[in-house]
Amino acid sequence: MDPLTGYVQHYDWGSSDAIPAIVGADSDGTPWAEYWLGAHPKAPAVLSDGTPLDEWLTYHPEELGQASRQAFGDRLPFLLKILSAARALSIQVHPSREQAEKGFAAENTAGLALNAPNRIFRDDWPKPEMIVALTNFDALCGFRDPSSSLVLLSGLGKINGLDDILAPLRETDGLAKVVKTVLSGEHKVAAVVKDVVATCRRYLDKATDLDKATSKGTDPAVQNLARTAVELSEDHPGDPSILVALLMNRVRLAPGQQIHLQAGTMHAYLSGTGVEIMANSDNVLRGGLTSKYIDVQALLDHAIMAPEPCVGEYPVQVSPGVGLYRTEFPEFRMWVLDGHHGEFALPATDLGRILLVTQGQLTVHCSGKDCALHRGQSVWLPAGDEVTATGQGRGFLASAGVDTDQP
Repeated sequence: MDPLTGYVQHYDWGSSDAIPAIVGADSDGTPWAEYWLGAHPKAPAVLSDGTPLDEWLTYHPEELGQASRQAFGDRLPFLLKILSAARALSIQVHPSREQAEKGFAAENTAGLALNAPNRIFRDDWPKPEMIVALTNFDALCGFRDPSSSLVLLSGLGKINGLDDILAPLRETDGLAKVVKTVLSGEHKVAAVVKDVVATCRRYLDKATDLDKATSKGTDPAVQNLARTAVELSEDHPGDPSILVALLMNRVRLAPGQQIHLQAGTMHAYLSGTGVEIMANSDNVLRGGLTSKYIDVQALLDHAIMAPEPCVGEYPVQVSPGVGLYRTEFPEFRMWVLDGHHGEFALPATDLGRILLVTQGQLTVHCSGKDCALHRGQSVWLPAGDEVTATGQGRGFLASAGVDTDQP
């Protein structure tokens, strides 16, 4: 085992204090959006001697584990992160493996540089992902049933032009038509979005006044919808994708809950801090709430334009001190570890793993050596190392999601 140091990403939507507090760094006032712990060549974590993890695994692929190597080659298939959002990330989707391979090849053939601003596919991997909340965490995830969206939006009252834009929602496969119309950015759409946001502000003001006067507020579901529009408008005034956001499920995760996203699920993280794990990819198709490149048709070609449920889930306890966040993605699997259960064994012995401590302290015991990990510290655990842990802390253990004899 070997301590790891992650790579900080200073994206403009990040918070300035949450990640520094976790990793024990001084806040410098800049946005610390993500802390990468993995072997992605764009920003690999480094081992204690300064060797980047991707470089180390090139020369020591056996540390990945045989099952992972057979499935994914000599590459760490997952990327672990701490993510902290002070404001909304872009509305986006990620491709499937087949889509990523085709898109990557096509953009290579077209001669697009990997760092070109209009490049969509920066590698040939899919990017399923999961976020586990460390704080209350708000997200948009998948589309609500269109009929429910129509009812909620009607609760705001009459808005000029909105009914015409939303009319296709009453048709089969009308969701894609509406999203395409909205993201086109036509003048009529911009005017409607402006009116929607203004109406939402008035609705929230009315709800506040009613609460003070009668203790009977307006419809909480409509309030939540209105709040989404107003919050997004603060950072992205006039962005047409605000209306797309109002067609999506909004979910609040309590600490310890997760949501996971398959290829094609439209989503946007809004605020909060969490531990995120994903396939080792940087492929993103954006639709709004961003200054980065947007390709509406590409987004529609890859997005699931049908209702999807979005509900936070807690881990399933699989052994004392070990809870599993269940997903079906082969690229990754993640457990939460609770050191208040005495000494316990870490799962996935046959796979390379990364352990991140997010609370208190965990002491890792491996091959006669002990390594005390405090909040924000992490360690690389090679395949074949039988590891136990003790302490009064909490951590997250990540590995490939391929089947082994582990739970």
